[in-house]
Amino acid sequence: MDNTENLVTIRNLSFSREERVIFSNINMDIKRGKITAVMGPSGIGKTTLLHLIGGLLPPEQGSIEVNGQNVHRLSRKKLYRLRCRMGMLFQSGALFTNLTAFENVAFPLREHTSLSEDKISEIVLQKLEAVGLKEASNLAANQLSGGMVRRVAIARAIALNPMLIMYDEPFVGLDPIALGVIVKLIREINDDAGMTTILVSHDVNETFRIADYVYLIDGGKIIGQGTPKQLLEYADERVQRFIHGVVDGKLPAHCLSKISSLEDSTELASC
Repeated sequence: MDNTENLVTIRNLSFSREERVIFSNINMDIKRGKITAVMGPSGIGKTTLLHLIGGLLPPEQGSIEVNGQNVHRLSRKKLYRLRCRMGMLFQSGALFTNLTAFENVAFPLREHTSLSEDKISEIVLQKLEAVGLKEASNLAANQLSGGMVRRVAIARAIALNPMLIMYDEPFVGLDPIALGVIVKLIREINDDAGMTTILVSHDVNETFRIADYVYLIDGGKIIGQGTPKQLLEYADERVQRFIHGVVDGKLPAHCLSKISSLEDSTELASC
């Protein structure tokens, strides 16, 4: 175990798709035990960053270290072992539609461990209980609501007790009640299990409620970073445009007067 403050360290990262620059010489630190959010407009490469951290894509330049290991210099065997310590919540949950909730959560345990079926069953029910769905263990994926799908996917992501869990747009398409449940779960799982979280989202209000630190990316660069409160007070107008959803023109004066407080998210959304 590397005992440095950062679980993930990204240095001088550059990545392009054909002629399009996705990242240009960016640096990021993901603190252990914290929820770090990566935000920005749709299509700027937030999901691509998760793929780079997981070793699914190679960077053109720079390095990504996870727990002191340079991801893209690992052998296939060592990379596979490292990935077993990473959990991933895919967009829309991505459950296996022909499996029950129980079987979905059991899948990584059967794939990556030699545990007995009794032990697997014990762990699966523990994880489903942690997300409030123990009683739904025998339901097929197509019998679950959108919020339930997301919660089963979280249970699957934490099945192997990973040190790092990555959430790819976990708030999309949820009703207000389901959204509140997922937001609460992300915070509780991070804190209770001592995990480190990377949260990719463009939902400002919900992300700012639970994130410890936020990176805001646009045009291949980090245009703002800090705690949610610090970003609300950020001088860069591009940051304020994104936070307040300003399509064009200058940020309204009444919004600029409100950005020092996180107490009322409805007030923030009204700008």
